[in-house]
Amino acid sequence: MYVRDAKNRDEAWLLDAIERLGLDDVAFRSRDYVIAVDQESGDRAGFGRLRLHRGDEEAENRIELTGIGVLPEWRGRGVGAHVVERLVDTAAADGFETVYVLTDQPEYLTQFGFDEVDTDDLPVALSDRLDEKREFLGGGVVGLQLSADDFTMPDRFREAFKKAEPADGGETDATESPEDFGIDPDSATYKYDTGR
Repeated sequence: MYVRDAKNRDEAWLLDAIERLGLDDVAFRSRDYVIAVDQESGDRAGFGRLRLHRGDEEAENRIELTGIGVLPEWRGRGVGAHVVERLVDTAAADGFETVYVLTDQPEYLTQFGFDEVDTDDLPVALSDRLDEKREFLGGGVVGLQLSADDFTMPDRFREAFKKAEPADGGETDATESPEDFGIDPDSATYKYDTGR
């Protein structure tokens, strides 16, 4: 199992998975995502993204972890933890000292070192986004923040990730289809007619 940057061919899968898990896809750009992939089967297991909120000046830019999801058959195997770790590492490499999350499941993220932020202390762009997420998720959403240097990964997630396998009945998607490349097979035309 490993986590990599999303590729163009992942876009259709990402949109389907986001819809399946009931996540928001506001300002969707596949290149903002990372994807956890099983290296043996090629199955995609989970994903997440970084969303940049621009301020008036570069120093006011904020980064949000959002759209974090793990397919049901891969839950409890450290996939989400490694997606979060990759996103925090990427944010730190891009020069962000603080990473924000707006979530209705804060207990999951606090185990990595995230702390709740009072709504009044959120940057303006994130405060507006909080209202948006509360409307989408029906309330119960809180803001969390983490100094990128303070991220901690519990050992149990590292061990689970090393041995990760999907639960029985997990869907496999190692075979690429035309939809993986954004092609609608029912309406596509081909350059050469084979005469069949």
